[in-house]
Amino acid sequence: MPKVVTKKFSQRPDKKKTADDKAAGSTSASSAASRAFGPLFNKDLGQHILKNPLVAQGIVDKAYLRPTDTVLEIGPGTGNLTVKILEKCKKVVAVEMDPRLAAELSKRVHGTPDQRRLEIMIGDFMKTKLPYFDVCISNTPYQISSVLVFKLLMHKPVFRTSVLMFQREFALRLVAKPGDSLYCRLSVNVQLFAKVEHIMKVGKNNFRPPPQVESSVVRMEPRNPPPPVDFNEWDGLMRVLFVRKNKTVSANFKTDTIMEMLENNYKTFCATHDRMIEDPLDMKTKVQGVLTKVGMAEERASKMDQDDFLKLLAAFNEEGIHFC
Repeated sequence: MPKVVTKKFSQRPDKKKTADDKAAGSTSASSAASRAFGPLFNKDLGQHILKNPLVAQGIVDKAYLRPTDTVLEIGPGTGNLTVKILEKCKKVVAVEMDPRLAAELSKRVHGTPDQRRLEIMIGDFMKTKLPYFDVCISNTPYQISSVLVFKLLMHKPVFRTSVLMFQREFALRLVAKPGDSLYCRLSVNVQLFAKVEHIMKVGKNNFRPPPQVESSVVRMEPRNPPPPVDFNEWDGLMRVLFVRKNKTVSANFKTDTIMEMLENNYKTFCATHDRMIEDPLDMKTKVQGVLTKVGMAEERASKMDQDDFLKLLAAFNEEGIHFC
């Protein structure tokens, strides 16, 4: 048995020890403590590991997994969610940007029956070509929340459902309804392509290290088939309406920048569809005529719903007015 050697120090500490020495010692001890509890997490990559097993189980339960499902997990970290997902499905494809955490996850399942059912893809999710999957589960790095949502919604073939963790305010924007203070272009665009519901709130102390904001989990189910709408055209209209969502629709269309964009688009449309361009062309009158025809000149985007926006877009397009 190794001999344990201890030393006793009777001398008082050297009063000349500098503040820098103390700070260095404190930092070194802190780093050692962090390494003792696992890998160091990179906050720049949004690494906040979910440590509460009850929350992890709740997320998996709300995904309503089937034994035949292939699950895409984004940002698995050390695998606290992954191992619970593997209990319920056929296969997990985990996309992890940090090779250190990918190695931790690989070691966690090594030598277990789950090893053959877990595929780890190392790389940036936003640059990764996604495989087929039935369900997506993610403790999402908050800085990629918006682009992640739209990459999922544009994925083909359409998946069944997703359960996603976001910053609380972002999650509430996803589910906001007309008249809500957080109702915005994000709300409208996402709800065009998916049914979204708030599942649970998750406090910051459920993560290691804890983030500076509270979190929420939402379930997002893509509409299948997706609506027959050109998203770029739709989003172009939403950009106009939500730049000042509490102003009237008519007021939002009176800026010179908007009029110039619409006039250029109109001329391009006419040129490519063999249509005569009015001479003189009064774009403001043309736009206001559409708004009056559909009865929305005095409406406000903050109170309008999906049907209103679809009706308005269709009316503009009928007159050759486009937004992209």
